[in-house]
Amino acid sequence: MPSEPKLVPSSVTDPAQLRAIFGDNLRALSADYPSVAGLCRDLGINRTQFNRYLTGESFPRPDVLHRICQFFGTDARILLERSDSLRSASFDLLGHPVVAGFFGAEPVAVPEELFPSGIYRFVRRSFVDETLFVRGLVNIHREDGYTFLRGSEPIDALRMQGLSTARKDREFRGVVMRQEEGIMMIVTHRNSMACSFNFLAPETSFQPNLWEGYVTRTVREKISGIRATRMVYEHLGNNTGAILAAARGKALVGIEDLPPFHVRLLRLDQPFR
Repeated sequence: MPSEPKLVPSSVTDPAQLRAIFGDNLRALSADYPSVAGLCRDLGINRTQFNRYLTGESFPRPDVLHRICQFFGTDARILLERSDSLRSASFDLLGHPVVAGFFGAEPVAVPEELFPSGIYRFVRRSFVDETLFVRGLVNIHREDGYTFLRGSEPIDALRMQGLSTARKDREFRGVVMRQEEGIMMIVTHRNSMACSFNFLAPETSFQPNLWEGYVTRTVREKISGIRATRMVYEHLGNNTGAILAAARGKALVGIEDLPPFHVRLLRLDQPFR
């Protein structure tokens, strides 16, 4: 975590001097960025206003200062201390200068209207037995400017593979990011012992609360089992009845137990490409 902001030293009380310190620090932190225009775009700050910060003509508003600190992985010391001391602040991974402009603010910002928070039920073909389908629930929630996923593996699916069914081993979590045509999710179990990559796009032909896409798992290629398959997400929101019904249902089912519109979106008669 970034260290706590320090009090203003008594020797630095002149507003012009404080603005100059901030401008110098911002210039140093921006030096690794290939384009000022791109930096301003990722920060969501008008370039003219950004230039005023650089030259020490003005301070940012508190909300803008917070955005700048989050982006560069620093804290409010940016106003008070020279940049050499700021490099010790821990970086947020997706905002690290090495990947700034590739991850950063743009893909991390997932609008509610694109992918709402709440409970989703999902369905996909089983990776182990292609005659069966896995159903489950995940919770999408937002915290500290990020969109997260949380859920638990179905007990039946783990037993089939001879894996632990302990709660801590069943839980998975992930981070959601925006893509050009939808959203991507990187999902992992505790200590990153098993991961999957998920891509979903809104489906508009049936209902507005459906997303279709695919999931791939990070395992070696094997003779048996599959590593990628189509997947459907259905947003249940806060519909308690639908959530409880989904939670009480079987996790491993045959095709006859799936809703027809889920089956159609899974396109089981077409090879996955």
